[in-house]
Amino acid sequence: MKIAKNYINGEWKAPTGGHSQDIINPATAEVLGNVTFSSDAEVDAAAKAARAAFPEWRATPPVTRARYMFKLKQALEDRFDDAAKLCSMEVGKTLEESRGEVRRGIEVVEVMAGISTLMKGQSTEDIAAGLDCVTFRQPVGVFAAIAPFNFPFMVPLWFLPPAIATGNTFIVKPSEQVPLSQQLLFEVLDELSLPPGVVNLVNGGKDAVNGLLSHPAVNGVSFVGSTQTAKYIYSEAARHGKRVQALGGAKNFILVLPDADIPATVNALMGSCYGCAGQRCLAGSNIVTVGDAHDKLRDALLEKVRAMKTGNGLTPGVGMGAIASKAAKERILGMIDAGLKEGAKLVLDGRGVKVEGCPDGYYIGPCIFDDVTPSMRIAKEEIFGPVVNLLRVKDFEEGMRLVEDCHYANAGSIFTASGKFAREFGYRLPASMCGVNIGVAAPMASFSFGGSRSSFFGDLKAHGQESIDFYTDRKVISSRWF
Repeated sequence: MKIAKNYINGEWKAPTGGHSQDIINPATAEVLGNVTFSSDAEVDAAAKAARAAFPEWRATPPVTRARYMFKLKQALEDRFDDAAKLCSMEVGKTLEESRGEVRRGIEVVEVMAGISTLMKGQSTEDIAAGLDCVTFRQPVGVFAAIAPFNFPFMVPLWFLPPAIATGNTFIVKPSEQVPLSQQLLFEVLDELSLPPGVVNLVNGGKDAVNGLLSHPAVNGVSFVGSTQTAKYIYSEAARHGKRVQALGGAKNFILVLPDADIPATVNALMGSCYGCAGQRCLAGSNIVTVGDAHDKLRDALLEKVRAMKTGNGLTPGVGMGAIASKAAKERILGMIDAGLKEGAKLVLDGRGVKVEGCPDGYYIGPCIFDDVTPSMRIAKEEIFGPVVNLLRVKDFEEGMRLVEDCHYANAGSIFTASGKFAREFGYRLPASMCGVNIGVAAPMASFSFGGSRSSFFGDLKAHGQESIDFYTDRKVISSRWF
């Protein structure tokens, strides 16, 4: 039994808020540990510790802060296998998927090791007679991250490294469903001997979130989760005068043209649609087939998916793991029922899947709906599970209208051999992340990550140069000497 603790001002402390809940392994329904929610006083203590640490940390040279990034990268490599296994146990994903999650988190740290260059400003001599102008990037203060359940180790690493590398101090509020991954991350951070208060961890639920959103010491908030919650985070944080980047839900379209390489497309769709049991914002959800691509793609996809094994993510050979919680499983089953009632054809039904040795685990096998129409609920709402919709259109233009009409706009991909249609798709796609013959259009950490429309609320996104912009303010100094 692991007990989730807070990490405030360089010290581990047990939360004292009173309410607690078990941490469940979704693959087996066994209890991994317990988390007690933080009190208002503990959230306040974390914010004040981060505020007190800010002046000294801000004055630390960027090259020194970069050295902490190098140390963090190596420390994470040393705990790589431990982190991957823990992610699988908390979320239910396969070990291979968890290893990918940890690797993508480490890649952000690697990029931020170059903070001495990323923090550079601008200057112009004699911008007017005898007048010089210089722009400096300056850290803002205290930032907080409110993290989701589906990538408990990686998502905080989207935000924490750029925030502290630029000279800010930081607070992480992990999902109460999966707090143990952040315990491991903060064990690693504790070994770095950062000044007390630079990084802080508080466990809790909505009360802890509201405490961070309203706290006067917190200057900005980063969030990943559902669109409904992203809207709330954005509006509440902005109401209290904070910077916000809130990454929301998705309904990602994948357009398959008749000239697409079907075997390669199907291989790409396997990871896109069923990776992490479809519980990610970049999951392929609506597969739009153009013209005679439909039957070829459907038949090849069915053959490939039927051969995939669903089971405990720690078991070798398993291609898809468990649903993250009992509540999530019930919600996904409700969406499948809705699709059947609206007339979609369930050509692959994963609802009755049985996993040997895990009778109580939260499992749904891969599902494929055919004959889906754009007006159906399953085609419009985020399912966030291993359910794929096949939609048939007569030509590229009809397919693009489906994509353009969706209020979500996180990511989208096209599979084709045509440069003309690939360029047109990228030009018109409302989503901010686009893939050409790529199933998961996830940019590398040196590029920005985030959607548009109902998939993102804010101005500056995660990763890359935009993260540096989010965590810094540009101060312009104009000077003339007599």
